[in-house]
Formats: sequence, C-alpha cells, structure tokens
Amino acid sequence: MNRFASLRKGRAGMLSCALVAVGLLFSTSVADAEEIRPGVLRTPEARFASLQDFPFESHYTDIDGMRIHYLDEGPRNGEPILLIHGEPTWSYLFRKMIPILAGAGYRVVAPDLVGFGKSDKYAAESAYSYPMQIEFMRKFVVALDLRDATFFGQDWGGLIGLRVVAAEPDRFARVVVSNTALASAGGLGGKIGYPAFKALVWWLSPLSLEDIRTDLTFPRWVAYSQSVEDLPVGEVMDILGQGRYPIEAYEAPFPEQRYKAAAQIMPYLVPSQLEENELAWETVFDKWDKPFLVAFTDDDPLTGEGKAVFLERVPTAQNVDILGAGHFVQEDAGPELAQLMIDFMQGRPLPTEISVDTKRNN
Repeated sequence: MNRFASLRKGRAGMLSCALVAVGLLFSTSVADAEEIRPGVLRTPEARFASLQDFPFESHYTDIDGMRIHYLDEGPRNGEPILLIHGEPTWSYLFRKMIPILAGAGYRVVAPDLVGFGKSDKYAAESAYSYPMQIEFMRKFVVALDLRDATFFGQDWGGLIGLRVVAAEPDRFARVVVSNTALASAGGLGGKIGYPAFKALVWWLSPLSLEDIRTDLTFPRWVAYSQSVEDLPVGEVMDILGQGRYPIEAYEAPFPEQRYKAAAQIMPYLVPSQLEENELAWETVFDKWDKPFLVAFTDDDPLTGEGKAVFLERVPTAQNVDILGAGHFVQEDAGPELAQLMIDFMQGRPLPTEISVDTKRNN
C-alpha cells in the first residue's frame, strides 16, 4: 500500500497518538531525537554542529507554544528584509545572500517555518495546514514588530509570506518573489480546484524517485511526496540541484522520519487555499501600489507558470529574469539575487535579465 492510500485511511491523524505509545516502550538517544512534549519534536543542536559557511547566531521566539528559530543579521535599526524559505529547506538556504544584504546596512531576518530547520516540529501531519503556517509567520512578524520591510519569498516562502503581506500590508514597503506562486481561483474553480488536484495526485500515484528524476513537474512531485513513507530530503535536493547543493545541511533538521511530517505533507497542501488566495489577490495584490519585483529563473520545473500571473495581476510588477539558475535561486544565484534586491530597494534601474555561473556560486 502506498503512502497516499494510507493518508486516505487516516494514518497521519493517528501518528501523534502512536508516538506517545511508542515512547513508553522505547528510549531514544538525545543525540538522535528530542521530544519536548507529546507530539512536538525539536532537532538536537548537535545535528547542526558541522555545517559549513553558516556562521550566523541563532535566535528564538515562542509563538503559540512552538519555539521558532530565526536569523537576525545586520544593524537592528536597519531597514528590515524578511526572507522566508520553502520546502524542504530552512534558513540555511539564505547563507549566500545574508552577508551581502546585511553588509549594505539592512537588518536581515530569516525564520525557519514550523516543521523545518531549527524550529519545533509537530510529529503529526494532521497538525499542519496552509493557514497554520500563515498565522505562525504573521505572529512572528508582529512579535518582531517589523515595519517598512521588504519581503522575499521563494517556493512555499512565497505562498505563505504573500498571505502574511496581505494580512499586514502596512508593515511592508515592497515585495520580491522568485520561483513561487499564489495559487488562486474564484467561483466554481475555487470550490472544486483542490478536490480535483487531489484526484490528479491519486491518479498519478505511486511514483518513485527515479520517476521524478526523469520527469519532474509539480503534480508529479506532489504525487511522489505522497507515495513514499520517508521522504528522502537529501536525494530530493540532489535532484533539484543536480548535485550542486550540500545535501547534508538540508538533511540535518531531520534525524529520522517522524521529524519530516511538514516536509512530507506540505506539497499536498499547495492548492488548499484557492478561494482565500483569490481574496488576497483581489483585496491587496491586484491593487498593489508599492514596488514589486518578479525575479524568476529560467530553469525551474516546478513554479514557472507563476511568473506570468504576477506580471499580469500586480500593477507595479517589474520583471528581471535570472538565467542559468534552477528552482532554488538562493543556492544557484544567491550573491546576484542579493545585489539585485539591493538595487531594487534603492530605486536603481534594473536590467531585464542577469546571468549566473552556478559552478562558481556552488
């Protein structure tokens, strides 16, 4: 039986109870696992001890009983930049951008989403939802009292962060998006879109890692993520980066399968807020009068269609194509993207495209 069929039988909703029972029978080394309370896991700090090129100090804040990890670099009185990562990464993804942005005088804030990086993780997939992630990040922005901020989002970082911007528009001065989307639909499409997507995923399942290595599209990625019991984060990052990325850094937050509930279920939730996202478009982004930069890459098999929607619907949208980079633009073009953002934030003229050398950047 594949994982998708297991979901339909409620396996995800039973996982937290099973964890409590198992905990009574077996003890686990703190070096490998740390359950801070029933159903909530915290990756041991030892997992991050040997990371390369990550000299940043960790910061933490408590939101609704979950410890949220974030980086906070640059002058505290600098204009803030909020960087939100996607799936299945964490704030490590921004290590090439942060020194450049902070060096230009900006305060750079990069949180780890709940379930990722050094932030606390629910063990049950049923604990995760799109609105839950939005609300954690909204409360995070309010807790840090970020104002006149520039938001950057890629992958799930855009899906979540754009909804935070829509909920707190007065806190944001401008927006930058890359390789992301804000999937939306109104009317009948909004009501049947997600059930139709789930049916498509069911029809495509099961898929193997080799299947997506051969033909990677967004629906096939979701079908694969729902076909496996234990998402191989390192191998997925290796496919997306074509061998360029330090996969051990992306495996570090996940000592074992039960830490991966968010990484496992989040792809399946992407179209789960179609009507709510459409409302965000209609009330905020269709009327956006502040700077908005669209900086997609030319080699992203997952989110390329989102680019046209941003350019069509956001009145102030500017477009810069990043050539030679893949889905994780922060890895492939981190320094170039950081400099592009600085030019954008400081109102300088922008090129229509920039090219990167991924061998040099990695």
